[in-house]
Amino acid sequence: MPQHRLPRPRTKFAALALLAAAACAAPLAAHAGAQVEERLAPSVVSGLQRSIADNPVPRGYAERAGVREWLADMSRRLASRFPDEQARNEFLATVHYEATRAGLDPQLVLGVIHHESNFRKYAVSSADARGFMQVMPFWLRLIGTPDQNLFQLRTNLRYGCTILRHYLDVENGDIYRALGRYNGSLGQPDYPMAVMAAMKRYQPDTSVIAVRTAATVSPR
Repeated sequence: MPQHRLPRPRTKFAALALLAAAACAAPLAAHAGAQVEERLAPSVVSGLQRSIADNPVPRGYAERAGVREWLADMSRRLASRFPDEQARNEFLATVHYEATRAGLDPQLVLGVIHHESNFRKYAVSSADARGFMQVMPFWLRLIGTPDQNLFQLRTNLRYGCTILRHYLDVENGDIYRALGRYNGSLGQPDYPMAVMAAMKRYQPDTSVIAVRTAATVSPR
């Protein structure tokens, strides 16, 4: 069978032009796997629906003890990815709030985002997973509504954190198996290991950990 090849560019400049054109035309691809659609019990659906109920970040949340220091630390690390300070702070406050709301470590959520979409809001995978946390559209049908936009920051993080929490519950807290389910690669080590490695990049410094710990300890 004959192979179809692009004609070889005559000059280096022509080659560079072709590469630039291809990059502009291509969608913002991501590395998400084919997360498996599953049949959910009605009670599970109801619980997940309650979890994704829209609830914006509370006013003044970014100034809470422990949150403020975390945001400042993470903001410095993500400055190159989010040059706009206001957008960066909104993103981080939403990550922290949605992760905490779902009972997840914010560093775990940052690790998922880092590996899944490389912090690209409009990333789309070959399996059609969308946004920061690469949420599969079938979740809109299972627990949401078709009009919800998975490229919207709060919607994407709300779904992503809710789904990851669901898989953690299914796997009795086993984070490696939960991440495998999230990626659609259960039983394979590559994805969980990559997310955990990314998670380590965002571990807060010791001063932030001390403040967060003090904020959660009730006075005697």
